[in-house]
Amino acid sequence: MNVNSLSKITDTILDLSKLCTSTGQIDPSLYTKYEVKRGLRDINGKGVLAGLTDIAEVKAYTIEDHELVPCEGKLYYRGIDVEDIVKGFIDDDRFGFEEVTYLLLFGKLPTKKELIDFTTVLANYRTLPTSFVRDIIMKAPSQDMMNTLARSVLTLYSYDDNADDTSLPNVLRQCLQLISLFPLLSVYGYQAYSHYHDGNSLYIHAPQPELSTAENILYILRPDSKYTPLEAKILDIALVLHAEHGGGNNSTFTTHVVTSTGTDTYSAIAASLGSLKGPRHGGANIKVIKMFDDMKTKVKDWSDEEEISTYLTALLHKEAFDKAGLIYGIGHAVYSLSDPRADIFKGFVERLATEKGRNEEFMLYSMVEKLAPVVIAKERQMYKGVSANVDFYSGFVYSMLDLPLELYTPIFAISRISGWSAHRIEEIINNGKIIRPAYKSIAKHSEYRPLHERD
Repeated sequence: MNVNSLSKITDTILDLSKLCTSTGQIDPSLYTKYEVKRGLRDINGKGVLAGLTDIAEVKAYTIEDHELVPCEGKLYYRGIDVEDIVKGFIDDDRFGFEEVTYLLLFGKLPTKKELIDFTTVLANYRTLPTSFVRDIIMKAPSQDMMNTLARSVLTLYSYDDNADDTSLPNVLRQCLQLISLFPLLSVYGYQAYSHYHDGNSLYIHAPQPELSTAENILYILRPDSKYTPLEAKILDIALVLHAEHGGGNNSTFTTHVVTSTGTDTYSAIAASLGSLKGPRHGGANIKVIKMFDDMKTKVKDWSDEEEISTYLTALLHKEAFDKAGLIYGIGHAVYSLSDPRADIFKGFVERLATEKGRNEEFMLYSMVEKLAPVVIAKERQMYKGVSANVDFYSGFVYSMLDLPLELYTPIFAISRISGWSAHRIEEIINNGKIIRPAYKSIAKHSEYRPLHERD
């Protein structure tokens, strides 16, 4: 294609995009007129009830005299407080992600033998098909690891002799394999990108069956495969805290919607990955890191509350960082007074910051966590309070673990595949109808005009 032809096509696309805008804009007042729950949320932010689940519960308020009263946030996996789960495996000095995955999938905490058997199954499944790394991952590496991960998942369909079998035993087998393979698909995808695009040395380490999921991530990612016990434990905690968050988050709801069509596991999980990739969902911690990088250059004294508050105000006024008017990592669609995941995380983050010699940065994060809600309350009318969410600290943790930015969202996916799998299984067991929300058409009817009569 020559330059002139390319220029004409570009101009045509720009003109057509303007046409899309002019014909596609819907009057915002119509959402109120027709009582449309935009984003499946009420005007006060409460989610519209679209389904039932026995897998996880997010609690952010109590009901007193028929009024919603914000409370400290709670997260339950199969009815068990996540804080108690984390305390349990930390007190035992062991890893928790595999135990949590078992709990989410099967609805009960495993016995010691059941946990050993389960981790053995996961370890045995942690092997990619012959030549998959060479033929699939190494070819045409993407600059976005979420796309690489989705492509790999869809390609695994071709290696499965029973790919379209949606019976429960087969779907469970597929889910367990994907849970086991997500770390390899993510890290190997990054290694290929790092080698071919950035010219770095190529490392493809085989996972070790005796290691936990968190340990294997660090083992196959790092050139020397070395890590400290604290590094592995805090990554394990991150996986536990991100594993599930109820059926109402976007990617999990996607799992339910796509599963309800009767499609295969690979297609359903690939759709969920596409949802999680979005910066409004799984990519939020990257925004937090980049915001803090900008803050560090603009704020001279990291202990000066007034100077930090001025920067935060500039963020809200669209005068700093990406000029989006947001303080990333602060606020959540459900939680108001606190996000329990952030509360659990914070103590371990401080320990890792001490080990890494980054206490000054941790203090800056703590200062922003304290000041941001005050600044937001002053600048914005809020129907509920705001607090730091799990993304506020997770990006900082990943940076201290020397994880590349490209793997931040895939790490989320490595964790959330456990929850997606549980929800896919739940939808299959209880599936009665395809999930199909209603949309009201506001288009005026008009007559068809023959081509020769149009201006």
